[in-house]
Amino acid sequence: MRLYIKQKVWSFKDRFSIKDDVERDRYYVEGEFFSFAKKLRLFNIDNEEQLYIEQSLWRFLPEYNLYEKGEKVATVKKDFTLFKNNYTILGPDWHIEGSVMAHDYMIKEGDKVIADINKKWLSWGDTYEINIYDEASVNVLLGIVIVIDAVISQARASNSAT
Repeated sequence: MRLYIKQKVWSFKDRFSIKDDVERDRYYVEGEFFSFAKKLRLFNIDNEEQLYIEQSLWRFLPEYNLYEKGEKVATVKKDFTLFKNNYTILGPDWHIEGSVMAHDYMIKEGDKVIADINKKWLSWGDTYEINIYDEASVNVLLGIVIVIDAVISQARASNSAT
């Protein structure tokens, strides 16, 4: 399954469209505008919530919890490293390989690739191509990609503010 996340440019709240390879809307993500912690919700095209993402407050490094039907299914934590952008996924037995900063990475279970993510560089706004090989985990995989993008966007915003 191939999906594309298109982040809206100049939006007052987080809003991402997720389309398939023929440009049909498949999912969308909306964030809460007035909130201390970042809170995002993944909906299908029938407006049914598929995943809830909530940032943990008071952490030294960014940490997000992902919930399906009210149950926590994963936690994504940014690791402390000097020259790399590493993340830990708790819950499923998955790990990330590749360059997160270059938006060219894979999510793997052991040696098996379950998703690969690539940024489309010549597009208006950020667009990510996600190839998902484990369709049973599509919601969690999308959530992880969205969390990583949120952390990178926050870091860019705080760096440009100084």
